[in-house]
This record gives sequence, C-alpha cells and structure tokens, in this order.
Amino acid sequence: MTASFALRPSLDLSLTSIGQEGEKLLSVERLMEEPEALVDFAATEVSFAQVDGPQGGYPGVRAPAPLDYVGAVVRRLSPAIERAFGLQGVKLGRAECSFSIVTRHPIELAPLQRVPHVDTTDDLQFALLHYLCGPEKGGTAFYRHRATGYEIITPERQQHFQAVRDREIAEGSEPSGYITGDNAHYEQLASVDAAFDRVVVYRSRILHSGQIPPDLPLLSDPRRGRLTANIFISYRPA
Repeated sequence: MTASFALRPSLDLSLTSIGQEGEKLLSVERLMEEPEALVDFAATEVSFAQVDGPQGGYPGVRAPAPLDYVGAVVRRLSPAIERAFGLQGVKLGRAECSFSIVTRHPIELAPLQRVPHVDTTDDLQFALLHYLCGPEKGGTAFYRHRATGYEIITPERQQHFQAVRDREIAEGSEPSGYITGDNAHYEQLASVDAAFDRVVVYRSRILHSGQIPPDLPLLSDPRRGRLTANIFISYRPA
C-alpha cells in the first residue's frame, strides 16, 4: 500500500440512530495519517468529468480514487460496519469509489436533485462518505418523506414512494435549490457536519442529501471545492 495513504492505527468511532426507523449512522474521526496526500492525488493525478444529466444524478464532477486507498479503507472499516449494523452471515462483495465535487449551481438543478434520494434499496449496500473538505462546505442530512412516512426505501416501498414523489414534483411545489432542512414534503431527521478527514457510514437505502450552503462557491478545484471520496460497498450472504 502506498505509504501516504496509510490509516491511523487507532480510530475514533461513534454510532447513533436516525429517526423512528432507527437506521444507524457510524462516524469515524481522523481516518488517515496524511489525508492531505489524498487531496494532492485528486488535484494532480486524475481528471474530473461532469456526471449528471437532464434527469439528475450526482450534481457535479467525479474522478476515480486510488485502489490502494479504497482497499485499505474497506478492509479496515468492514469489521466495524458489520458490528455496528448487526450484519451476520455475510461477506464482502464489491466496492467502488470516486472522488466527487459538487459543482452544479442551485438554479441549474434537475427536479430530482432538489429532493432527498436513496442510492439503492439493497439493505446490504453501504455508503462511506469521506469528507476531504472543511465544515464550511456543508455536510449530509437524512430525511423522512412526510406523505408516506418513509425514512428508508425498501424494494416493497419503492414504487409507492416514487409515485408520490413524482406527483409532488409535477405539482411544482418543490423549492428551488439544494434542500437544506425541513420543507413541505420532507422532514430532516439528522445531519452531520463535514469535517476534514471525517467518514460517515450509512445504509444506501436511507433518504439523504448533501447539505450545500446556498452561498457556497461551487468550485471544481479539488483543493478549494467540496471534495469527498464516496465509497459504496456491498455485502452478500456468506
């Protein structure tokens, strides 16, 4: 493993529950020995490209993260994830990771980018969000959909949730810009601030959204923008 991507020998972990459905949120403080090396890599070794389209998607640019970093993080945090989320009889499946920077201006957002989302309905996929920026860049928040009461979207709930969500969007009542708190259709359950070298881990099926301050300059420069490393890991039955 590249020495500059080494992880700290002792990690500060905390676990909380979110909302009425009790989904867990695992936080890790100060993951890396030299987190600045990962920022340097993003700034000098990879090329970022816009990844969203007219229907939505991540509202910014992405680039591949180094495989030795991804492997080190997954191997180190997987035992803690299995304990925190009560996983039994599983083994690691796949992992994918990219550097991400929010660059889409609030007035340019597609309707689906203005509301909370889930990454998948699979209860064995987890998001590991590694903040490589400071608290002024905005954190992440978790939500309940008021009309359905859903905080997590399972396969059984997906069709109903999407139908109600799409109807609300079609009515034109969603506020413009990034969601940053309660509104008519969503209640914020919890939020976590960005902090340099902080990692948060949550099931990808919980409704969530980045907390993008309305006055934040949305710069594509990894050293100045809202840089994160986004790892998605999946487990499967052993």
